[in-house]
Amino acid sequence: MSVQPELLFLSHRIPYPPDKGDKIRSWNILKGLAEQYRVHLGCFIDDEEDLKYADHLRGVCDRCHFARLNPLTAKLWSSTALLNGDPLTLSYYKNAGLQRWVDDLARERDLESVFVFSGAVAQYIPASLNEKVRRIVDFVDVDSDKWRQYADSKPWPASWIYDREGRKLLEFERKIAAQSDAGLFVSPAEAAFFRKLAPESSDKISHINNGVDFEFFDPAQAFESPFSADERPLVFTGAMDYWPNADAVIWFAEEILPRLREKREDVRFYVVGSKPGNEVKALARRDAVTVTGRVEDVRPYIAHAAAVVAPLRISRGVQNKVLEGMAMARPVVATSQALEGIDASYGEEVLKADDPNEFIGKIIALLDSDKESLLGKKARARVMRDYAWSANIDRLTVMLKGTAQNMPV
Repeated sequence: MSVQPELLFLSHRIPYPPDKGDKIRSWNILKGLAEQYRVHLGCFIDDEEDLKYADHLRGVCDRCHFARLNPLTAKLWSSTALLNGDPLTLSYYKNAGLQRWVDDLARERDLESVFVFSGAVAQYIPASLNEKVRRIVDFVDVDSDKWRQYADSKPWPASWIYDREGRKLLEFERKIAAQSDAGLFVSPAEAAFFRKLAPESSDKISHINNGVDFEFFDPAQAFESPFSADERPLVFTGAMDYWPNADAVIWFAEEILPRLREKREDVRFYVVGSKPGNEVKALARRDAVTVTGRVEDVRPYIAHAAAVVAPLRISRGVQNKVLEGMAMARPVVATSQALEGIDASYGEEVLKADDPNEFIGKIIALLDSDKESLLGKKARARVMRDYAWSANIDRLTVMLKGTAQNMPV
């Protein structure tokens, strides 16, 4: 019986359960690689609730190391980077125990490959590795540019800190890309954007699309509606402790919903996602807004939505909330930022709106027509054709087994 090759999988967050964007991607990649490799997982746990999933991952992986991370302590510790010139992100994820575990593993096991999920943990790639060991870093999106966007929308001194982080993190991203055999991003557009920022590594940069579990997000399943029969629900899904998501729902609730309800009083806005902050919770005091907090299953909310809305104004990469809405055959109304990296036909498979007037016009036209069903069916057909996880894992396998010269672009 052949022995599976060994792979070190590093992640900035425990890759299970797949209940938020990055964990959906990391879990599906890990699950796919575990079918071909003996996987050793090193990752952080930043939520005590996630500790209960450690045994599930031990059942998938050969060895696991879970580094505990307290977000408040990590933020305080990361401030030391302001003195030594490093990106705050690297100090945030600094952990001596994880580094020892990785170094010991590299000495004890014959690793064939290292897969890094999120550039922040590329700092743990063992320096002692044989040069034949393949090193692939999934940056997912250009994180440094996200900080630049934050800087543009925040007052001083936050704007200065965010601008500094964008510059310092880009320096690190370019360094890691140059040292790796391949640097991956979530879409062709994101990969092309990074090539412009790091032209010295352009021949190593590729992409793996996000995917959708079509059997899980299947509109043919029967879901009990969580809504009242007399309302037309507009649904936003996502982790609400993520600032771009919070910014999106606040903007929608304050700038779009009141004017929308002047034309359609039956419209109600549902914010569905874990850990809403005080600003998001306060939206529930407004007319026709419900903030659910964490729910056990988002599918009933998507399945019975009149439309899924994704009014993101700050975004990088591909939005799972959009792909999931499309997979559930629901009409999606989203900004250009939220649709970035998703190959879909505007007006036929998704609806694009970038300002309040466009959102109001597109939603009213959708609710007043019979286009809802046709749009949703075409959306599901699109994601089933282009966003299957199996095809993404096949691309990654080629990269892990091949060379930078023959990897798919």
